[in-house]
Amino acid sequence: MKPVRIVVVDDSLTIRAMIETLLERDCRVEVVGIASNGEEALDMIRLEKPDVVTLDIAMPGKDGMTILDEIMAIDPCPVIMLSSLVRDGAPITAEAMDRGAAACFNKAMIVREARRFVTLIREVGRGLMPAVEQADTAIAA
Repeated sequence: MKPVRIVVVDDSLTIRAMIETLLERDCRVEVVGIASNGEEALDMIRLEKPDVVTLDIAMPGKDGMTILDEIMAIDPCPVIMLSSLVRDGAPITAEAMDRGAAACFNKAMIVREARRFVTLIREVGRGLMPAVEQADTAIAA
C-alpha cells in the first residue's frame, strides 16, 4: 500500500519540524511538502496533490481559515486544522468543520498524543472516517 502523502502548513518552524519528525517515523506517511505560509501552501498543494494537509489556524497574513476556504474552492483535499484553541464544542472547531475541514486537532496535544495524531492523518488521507475522538480532537461527522 502506498503511503499517505501529506503537506504540512504552519508558520512555526518548531511545529513544522516536530510534525515532520513524527511523520517520518511512520512508513505509511510521506511528507511531500512543508509550507510556512498560505501562498507556499497553495502552490505546494497544486503541485503535489497531497492526500491530506495539516493546516495551522492562526498564521500571520492569510490565516488558516482563509487558506482552508481557498483550498476548498480551488483544489479540494482533506484538511486537518491545527490549533491550541481546538476543543469539542469550541466555535473555531465548528467553523472549521463547516468550512470543509476533515478534522481538527489540538496542536498542544501533538507530542503527547502522537500515535492518535498520526492515525488521524492516515485515516483522513485514506478517506476513512477517523476512529479517534476525544475532547482535544474534533472529527467530521
